[in-house]
Amino acid sequence: MATGTLYIISTPIGNLSDISFRALDTIRKCSLILSEDTRETAKIFQKFDISVPQISYRDQNHERVYPSILGTLEEGKDIALISDSGTPLISDPGFKLIRGLIEKNINVTTIPGPSAIISAIVGSGLPTDKFSFLGFLPKSKGQIEKLLSSYGKLEATLVIYESPMRLVKLLDAILEILGNRKICVAGDMTKMYEKYARGSVTEVSEVFKSQKPKGEYVVVIAKEGF
Repeated sequence: MATGTLYIISTPIGNLSDISFRALDTIRKCSLILSEDTRETAKIFQKFDISVPQISYRDQNHERVYPSILGTLEEGKDIALISDSGTPLISDPGFKLIRGLIEKNINVTTIPGPSAIISAIVGSGLPTDKFSFLGFLPKSKGQIEKLLSSYGKLEATLVIYESPMRLVKLLDAILEILGNRKICVAGDMTKMYEKYARGSVTEVSEVFKSQKPKGEYVVVIAKEGF
């Protein structure tokens, strides 16, 4: 008996209308949805009148739910993996699952779609030919300095995820370690209050020191000399 397929499905990063027809069709034909947060997935289900069983999948419960997931796929049933928003596995759960299923010769494929990284960098006004994604930086000041110092030498644009509580501190660290480079901070992308703050580090810092940051941000940093 042929095994089922695990679909890695990208979902909107804000505006639910950004979901693709293929993503919706695939979700509807799956027997089970693995959601990082079932409450977030429920918003999509409600808007598009979808009724498919879902369970929470996170790194923390991987060992507990993996045998059941594998068993369902081995029965020939399809499963979809969905994160809170955007493309799964990018600073989101899923790597352990995908690695394990590939080792078991289970078919794994992707349904492409929204990505906060891509949306931020193409809207930044900074070079897009080469870029390096650093995800969320560690909390330690020393580790942040080490990472920025190392990657800051690359002939590439840098892309970082950051929370609202740490955004201003990150901008201060960028200024101290990399200098007053050109940057762009993108927030609420695809939503009503979408914002791109572009300029030097000091100029963008002033924007967020005068207003309280909300939601997660994508910070795009130009290479040295741009």
